[in-house]
Amino acid sequence: MAIDPDELLPRKKSAGVTLGEDISAMSEFELSARIMALEEEIARCRHAIGARQATKSAADTFFKR
Repeated sequence: MAIDPDELLPRKKSAGVTLGEDISAMSEFELSARIMALEEEIARCRHAIGARQATKSAADTFFKR
């Protein structure tokens, strides 16, 4: 079985947002920062989706589907 080189690299630490964690003890500032971090991640995901859709669209056009 081959080893994936990505498995050898250290993993990036989370930006401090863990889904489902208890937020009852967080301050208003901490909650606002959490929302901002989540919104940034959502925007990053939407950008990645757009890039994949553009790639698929280009491939469909190239192969005339």
